[in-house]
Amino acid sequence: MENITAPRFTNEDAARTYLESLQWPEGPFCPHCGSLNATRLPAQRGRPTKAHPEGAIRNGVVQCNDCRKQYSVTVGTVFESSKVPLHKWLLANHLLCSSKKGMSAHQLHRMLGVTYKTAWFMTMRIREAMRPVETPPMGGTGGRVEADETYIGRVKGQDAPRGGFRHKMRVVSLVDRETGIARSFVSDSKSVGDVANIVRANIDRETKLTTDEARHYWAVGKEFAAHDRVLHGGNEYVRGDIHTNTIEGFFSIFKRGMKGVYQHCGEQHLHRYLAEFDFRYTNRSANGVEDAERADTALLGIAGKRVTYRRTDFAHA
Repeated sequence: MENITAPRFTNEDAARTYLESLQWPEGPFCPHCGSLNATRLPAQRGRPTKAHPEGAIRNGVVQCNDCRKQYSVTVGTVFESSKVPLHKWLLANHLLCSSKKGMSAHQLHRMLGVTYKTAWFMTMRIREAMRPVETPPMGGTGGRVEADETYIGRVKGQDAPRGGFRHKMRVVSLVDRETGIARSFVSDSKSVGDVANIVRANIDRETKLTTDEARHYWAVGKEFAAHDRVLHGGNEYVRGDIHTNTIEGFFSIFKRGMKGVYQHCGEQHLHRYLAEFDFRYTNRSANGVEDAERADTALLGIAGKRVTYRRTDFAHA
């Protein structure tokens, strides 16, 4: 892990400079009109607030010379309007990206010196930044994608029966063996068609699909170049290069993180936790991505994803 005492993690001005170098490699970019024609304004003292009775100093303010609007590097991003110092945001992002099984909001609130509620919301914003904007089809000619599902937690309002999994939340995941990309989805229903639609929408038709013997893959598997199955019920786990060990390894990391670190996750937030585990798995050391580069990749995903606490799925957390 990179030294967390680096200037950008301890100094807000250094953090802003670093973030600008990532977001604005060609200079300030106006989020309102897209212009690169801008003028930097001197530091300004803002309005007095309870936290800053004398008025907080506004640094990094830029004025667009075309639309005349003012902005900073955080406008239009998941960091917009946050009262948390920017260097704490960068540190939280680095810690979440470099911890293989995640980091709890309780741990972050102790390390950053912010409230638990603030730390929890920070992690949710960072997970939103990890979510990919573009999701091209996985696999392709000669490629092999493993598909499987797992069950976790409990659907709100459903009691646990004696055995079985119908009261749990279902997660469908896909892993591309060649690229190492993982992509996971919350399956809202237990129907065969729901799983088939996820597979159909995310995998190139020229791909070799690999699954276990679950029947909900049988029909959709005919639409791909090949559909190979391993019969776990018959104690078959590997047949040549046909296996689901790759995706089982992904599920192992995911479940250890969800049960050992996060412990509980509401159904309305599960998709963001999945984005976090997909992101770290896709950008892991085995794929040539180390901690610092992984954290920078997450920071590149903050634009265009402003998240507010008043949104329904956050307000009722």
